[in-house]
Amino acid sequence: MGMRGVWAGIGILFSFLPGAALAFPPDTSLRPEPRPVAAVTVSTQQGSHAVRTSLRPVARGISPPVQTVAQIQTVVDDTGFRQWIQRFQTRARAAGISQNTLDRAFRNVRLNSTVIDRDRNQSEFSRALWDYLDTAVSPTRINNGRTAFSQNQRLLQQIEATYRVEAEVVTAIWGLESAYGNIRGDINIIEAMATLAYEGRRQEFFEAQLLDALRILQAGDVQPEQMTGSWAGAMGHTQFMPNSYLEHAVDITGDGRRDIWSDNPADALASTANYLRSFGWTHGQPWGMEVVLPRGFDYAQSGERIKQNVSHWNAMGVRLPDGGQLPDHGPSSILLPAGAEGVALVIFNNFHVIERYNTADAYVIAVGHLSDRIAGGTSFRATWPRTDRALTRDEREELQRRLTRAGFSTNGIDGIVGPETIEAVRRYQASIGVVPDGYASLRILQRLR
Repeated sequence: MGMRGVWAGIGILFSFLPGAALAFPPDTSLRPEPRPVAAVTVSTQQGSHAVRTSLRPVARGISPPVQTVAQIQTVVDDTGFRQWIQRFQTRARAAGISQNTLDRAFRNVRLNSTVIDRDRNQSEFSRALWDYLDTAVSPTRINNGRTAFSQNQRLLQQIEATYRVEAEVVTAIWGLESAYGNIRGDINIIEAMATLAYEGRRQEFFEAQLLDALRILQAGDVQPEQMTGSWAGAMGHTQFMPNSYLEHAVDITGDGRRDIWSDNPADALASTANYLRSFGWTHGQPWGMEVVLPRGFDYAQSGERIKQNVSHWNAMGVRLPDGGQLPDHGPSSILLPAGAEGVALVIFNNFHVIERYNTADAYVIAVGHLSDRIAGGTSFRATWPRTDRALTRDEREELQRRLTRAGFSTNGIDGIVGPETIEAVRRYQASIGVVPDGYASLRILQRLR
């Protein structure tokens, strides 16, 4: 699955202050659920790098009597877990994992009730996009990002020169994924993946991740006790899942290991740049830019599915906030993440490359905007409709059901406001004579009711 990806060079060690990122005041790690538009639903649905450590409510305490029962149940479950491990090891050996690797990996592994609890109790709550951005691109995160950039400038410049991904973009992902190394996770990955595979709710996925984690150990990149991360399996400074690690991790330091776990972020940051490059990152192309739409703009032309040359938008009167014309960076789309009353963006292909890291528009906008701010850019000029609130998952599902019943199919009821739902909202809006911006708002749901 993965190439070893040794840096093209002779293994130069770049200037880095070990542990420098850890001196930053902690900020949170932020991963929204894939594809919300105006709402960010914080859950733990698994993406290729999913980790959401700081936005979940703290689990409720357990009273002593209940805890005693739970402990008894854990003993019973652990017996089944041991039997499952034996069966899994047979499959792992057939897949090429040596018994020595298995013995080292499973030596101190126990059924982790905390992991099960987090997986089964993924309390969901919704935040409006602008509230999410207030945290994701907070003054603290911007300042910490500029400090991280400065302290690791030579390393980041080498990564940019090698992989042709802008240093500030790599830094922004580092900031959102682990608060610049502060929140990397300390759960044993083998234990977490084995526990989740045994639990069975997503057995096939987590067994595959567990096998890939074992392949990492067998390759000698890390020792079992050092392979730590989030309860859901994401690892290191930029939170790679095991499969993504195998495919995209690189050894830029030249020490023979792709080490994304230590205080030195070099391999992790280079691996992130390599990941983006592999999915088509274009150096010099913005992820997106804020724009001002002309009076009478045809909102039917907005949305990620509508791609036009920049000359088309310029001819329509779309302008940068300072009044200038849009620069030509290839095919682009007009994105209205909060409808006609919020910030308008022109987005380019690099927007979709960041989506390969996390498909939520909110995440992509946060990475892009944070990278701009780290590089000295300004905040968005337009305002957000802050009097609006985000729809809950139940309300988003209700919206999809009501749209479909009204003849505007969303092609499924999943509670995720993606392109199909946006288009359905747009068609419904046009039918009732309101601005067809595709914004899935509470007002639209109330109108459907």
